[in-house]
Amino acid sequence: MNKIPDSNIKTEILIHDLKVPISVINAGARSLLDRQDTYGPLTEKQIKVLNRIVRNTLATQRLVNDVLELGRSREGVMVCSQFSVAALVAGVLVEVFDLADPNVADAVRKAGSYSHLQQVIADAGVTLEFQKETWRARVCLDAAKVRQILRNLVTNAFKHRTARVDIRGVIADGCLTLWVKDDGRGIPHADHQRIFNTYFTTGGSIEDAIESHGLGLAGVMVLLKDMGGQMMLTSDAGRGAEFRVSIPLS
Repeated sequence: MNKIPDSNIKTEILIHDLKVPISVINAGARSLLDRQDTYGPLTEKQIKVLNRIVRNTLATQRLVNDVLELGRSREGVMVCSQFSVAALVAGVLVEVFDLADPNVADAVRKAGSYSHLQQVIADAGVTLEFQKETWRARVCLDAAKVRQILRNLVTNAFKHRTARVDIRGVIADGCLTLWVKDDGRGIPHADHQRIFNTYFTTGGSIEDAIESHGLGLAGVMVLLKDMGGQMMLTSDAGRGAEFRVSIPLS
């Protein structure tokens, strides 16, 4: 029997195969929650457990999609399309709050204006600051990659914030530039380069390492490099952290 070389086993294929069982688990949990007339009533504790399953399958689905997108990016695959900055930011907020606070996520979905959206997320400790022209603008970029970049930065800020996260954006000098800032414990200068290495975390325990698995910032760097973009970090110990990404529109 011929042995199959390890090099022939593509990580992307194995990861892609995870999508089906994850979707089945998610669909099953949602069916139990949404079709109690068919499957029977649930107790409060059962509903809590099923909601936890849904949130975690959602997080796993997004991680799988992120890894696949990184693989496509490394292969030079770019799928550019027109999308609005407003839809990009609102979509990322929905994804982040789906895991952090589903009630806020529903309110974000229903927000009919920029001012309404600001009001909805303010109580959750998030501020938006976009120029009107930027917020209404449509850009031509790889939407999946830009969405992953912003979501990873916002998710990272949520993990490390004390009370608030600030999101800003502007279109200038041929670039879409986004800032994401938290008010957490900050990052010492000695760690500014190391945090972009996969699996590095500033946490001091294994629990921190699991929660902040390190793929987010490393993935952002890969996507930005492949899109010709740049990222800058402004931070110090005890002063929060601000990440700025600039993505060329050309």
